[in-house]
Amino acid sequence: MDSATSEIPAARTPLGDSADNGLKIVVVGGFGAGKTTMVRSVSEIRPLNTEETMTQAGESVDDTTGVHTKTSTTVAFDFGRITLDAHNVLYLFGAPGQERFWFLWDRLFSGTLGAVVLVDTRRIDDSWYAIDRLEKHGTPFVVACNDFGGPAFTPAQIREALDLDPHVPLVTCDARSRQSSKLVLITLVEHIQSLYAAPTPRQELV
Repeated sequence: MDSATSEIPAARTPLGDSADNGLKIVVVGGFGAGKTTMVRSVSEIRPLNTEETMTQAGESVDDTTGVHTKTSTTVAFDFGRITLDAHNVLYLFGAPGQERFWFLWDRLFSGTLGAVVLVDTRRIDDSWYAIDRLEKHGTPFVVACNDFGGPAFTPAQIREALDLDPHVPLVTCDARSRQSSKLVLITLVEHIQSLYAAPTPRQELV
C-alpha cells in the first residue's frame, strides 16, 4: 500500500473560534503499517509530516521484510486535526515505527487521551511493542488491522496472536480511506467514553 489517499477532503477547515477543548490521539504501530497514511487521509488540514527518504545506510538497521517498496519513513511524528464539534477538536499524532525511533514514543504518549494501534497482518509481531507501551502507560487503545491483502486471519486468531484483552476493540480498516479511518477514530472515542462511564469499584459499593 502506498501513501496516496483514496479520499481527500474537498475543503481545509479552519479552526473555529469557539474550539476550546483539544483531545490528543496517537496512531502507533510497526514500520510501514500505515500510520502516516491514516493521518493524511482523515485530517481536515494539510497534515504535518516528517518523512525522509530511506537510504542504504538504514538497510542494516530497519527490517523491511514485507515492505520492500517503501521509500520514505517518518523520523519524528505526523500531525493532523479533526473538528468534532464547536468546542472539541481531535489532534492526531502519528508515531514513527522503526525501533531506533521508539525513544520518542513515551513523550508522544504524554497527555494522550487514547491511541490507535495499526496492525499489518503480514508483520503482526511488530505490534507487540506498541501494545506493551500503551498498557504500561495505562492509555486506552483500539487495534485496527490495515488491509494490505496479507494473510486472512480471523479476529479470534489476531486477538490470540496479540494477547489482547477482551475489552479492547478490534476492527479492520483501509488507512487510505477517509471514511474507514474516521470509523476507527469513532470506535476509539466510543471505547474511551465507555471506560470513563464505567463505575469504579468504590461507586459500585455505594
